Amino acid sequence: MSAPSPILPDDPASKERLRLWLRFLKASRAIESQIRDNLRREFASTLPRFDVMAALSRYSDGLKMSQLSEVLRVSNGNVTGIVDRLVEDGFLVRVAVPNDRRAWQVRLTERGEKEFAAQAAAHESWINEMLGEFGAQDAANIGNRLEQLETSLREKKQ
Repeated sequence: MSAPSPILPDDPASKERLRLWLRFLKASRAIESQIRDNLRREFASTLPRFDVMAALSRYSDGLKMSQLSEVLRVSNGNVTGIVDRLVEDGFLVRVAVPNDRRAWQVRLTERGEKEFAAQAAAHESWINEMLGEFGAQDAANIGNRLEQLETSLREKKQ
């Protein structure tokens, strides 16, 4: 793979792409900030707690802590404190992994499943409201373009 050719600072396409990136970033931060505020206000919770519960909601048998960290793409240390508090609140349970004395598997409790269902429904409603100016086709088209961008970036990384 050859090195990309330098782009001249006065290239109009380059400037527009830079502006686009900054708009993506600004919009993403604004949405995330609103979600954080809503979770705190309506559920006395945080986005990392929501993310842990969302990941576990997809695995009814639960996940080992290392697997959960991998799914969330964060370190084990980041997940441990969040899991500890969710266990204390009765939303998660730790189960020993057979034949591995050092490993624990975590999964949602029935209470955790109900809590996550309520949070997920609210989350979808918030996103729907925030992105309400986009019709279904617009959202699908933008989603497809972003997926193409992700694929392209992943391929360039390899």
